[in-house]
Amino acid sequence: MIAGYTAAQVRAAERPHLEAGEPLMQRAAAALARVVSDAAGRGRSDEGPAVVLLVGSGDNGGDALFAGAELLRSGASVAVVPVGSRIHEEGLGAALAAGAVRMDPDDPDLRTTLEAADVIVDGVLGTGSGASPALREPARAIVQLARDVLERPDPPRVVATDLPSGIHPDTGEVPDQVVLPADVTVTFGACKAGLLRAPASRYAGEVLVVDIGIGDALAGVEPELVLPD
Repeated sequence: MIAGYTAAQVRAAERPHLEAGEPLMQRAAAALARVVSDAAGRGRSDEGPAVVLLVGSGDNGGDALFAGAELLRSGASVAVVPVGSRIHEEGLGAALAAGAVRMDPDDPDLRTTLEAADVIVDGVLGTGSGASPALREPARAIVQLARDVLERPDPPRVVATDLPSGIHPDTGEVPDQVVLPADVTVTFGACKAGLLRAPASRYAGEVLVVDIGIGDALAGVEPELVLPD
């Protein structure tokens, strides 16, 4: 049985743990880093695996940034591409302190960096994307650029943070086809119902549910969707 929960249900389950000061983001980031490391392998160059983080404004971007800091400490190179109106400052500080390189969305070398990557991490939008999850500029243009790179021989692998950006976390709606298809989606606390519903499920790849310690708060909550294994 695979249970899918709404974004609101998961946020409600997270709330008491966050209020208690539990490091949910750090747990999520540690798990994300492990999956990205596995996806990257040893990398395609002698300098170790190369990872590009596409980072949005919210906690989803924070998860990616803290994961990037862990990856750097394990020998990866990491480029951070902010694509939102703001950025998770603590996560950015951790990534830069560990040696990440920050690239602007209009950097002329960005395409080359994406082509050389072993893994692209989609940390643009999470479950708090509002009424419509469709990407806005400059995120939309960067995701389209990454999609173009995936058409090349031997493309990077894509790991989505919580869910592929541009899909609705509850309904599985995809209002704009500019979505980066993931090889692996690392979703935190519980599977989001939208990941189990078409058309969004076609973008999710392998879905890995990471335990971040909110299972007790979800106990007794009726899932939005239940599918057989």
